Parts: sequence; C-alpha cells; structure tokens
Amino acid sequence: MWRATEMTAVDEYGMTKFFEGFEPPEGVTAELLRGEIVMMASPDLVHNVIVMLIGRQIPLERWYSLQTQDVDIVDEASEPVPDLVVVAPDALPDSGRLLPSPLITMVVEVVSKTSVTRDYGVKRSIYAAGKVPAYLIADPIMAQCVLLTNPAGQGEDADYRRQEIIKFGDPLPLEILGLELDTSDFGTFPGVRPHRYP
Repeated sequence: MWRATEMTAVDEYGMTKFFEGFEPPEGVTAELLRGEIVMMASPDLVHNVIVMLIGRQIPLERWYSLQTQDVDIVDEASEPVPDLVVVAPDALPDSGRLLPSPLITMVVEVVSKTSVTRDYGVKRSIYAAGKVPAYLIADPIMAQCVLLTNPAGQGEDADYRRQEIIKFGDPLPLEILGLELDTSDFGTFPGVRPHRYP
C-alpha cells in the first residue's frame, strides 16, 4: 500500500485536483481518503464472492447496486470507492465519474486482510460525514456484518449513532432497503488473526 502523505506544497483540496488525473497501475484500485491516496491490489476471492452475493440480493427494480463507483463526499477531500454503492435509480445523475454522497442510500465495504483499520476507522467517519444513511461492513475475518446507521457530526468527528452486529449465517434486516439479507453463504478467511473492531 502506497500513501501520498508528505505533500508539503499541496493541501488536502489540492490533492483532490491531483487525484482527478491520477492513474494507478493496472490491477490496482486507488482511493482518496482525507487527502491521502491509498492504493490496493485486487481483492481475494472470498471478498469478491461476498460482494456478488450481496449485490444479487438487492432487487434491481427498486435499487441499483454499483461496483467500482467513485463517491464524492461533500465538504471532504475524499473520493472513496466502496465495494458496493446502493442508490435509487431515480436519484442517479445522467453521467459523471463521481456520485455525490447525498444521493446514496447505502455503501458496502467487505473487509480484506489489509483494509481492517480503514473500513472500521476512517471510512466509517468519512461515510458518516457524507451523510450516507447506512454503512454495511461485511467482515470475513470475524465472520460478522456490522450495520451502521444514523450518521451525525462533521469532518473527522462524524460517526454513526447506531451499530448492529450480525454473525454470518444469521439474517440481516436492511430496513432502509426493505429487505432481509441472507448471509449464510458468506465465506471467511482461514488462518487470519482476529481483530478488535468495531
């Protein structure tokens, strides 16, 4: 993972401008998180299957679940790329690389072996600051889903006021989407040390 943190001549919002023209190497995803460019290699198969299983359970006639969609967090030098972005079809703009966070109903991140602190830490704060109503973390290290709702606060002090933890295998009610998510086929990473989040 490479971070552009020592940019003395460029402030956070200058990084936003720089990031517009930045092209990561092939097979690498890049995100701008509070002025830092974070690059990640292609994810594990377990990760991709969970993303697919979640996306397939979201009814297309009511919601679009988009992958590799860049998100514009209002008033932040952040352009995260969630594993899934769930948005009502009539809320989508006609075109554009960036989807403004106020249009989004839910974001999903599936934890990888190297993204634990980002998914549970800075991204939790960033999505709350962007007023995304629901943030779902699917965690194949701990075999759990963490559903965060009711965003409050601004900037780095932003957070979600409600948190619900559901073990893989148990049904996960997603009231905001009007559905119940089946987690019984979500896989886990073998032999990975547990962490202490959320």
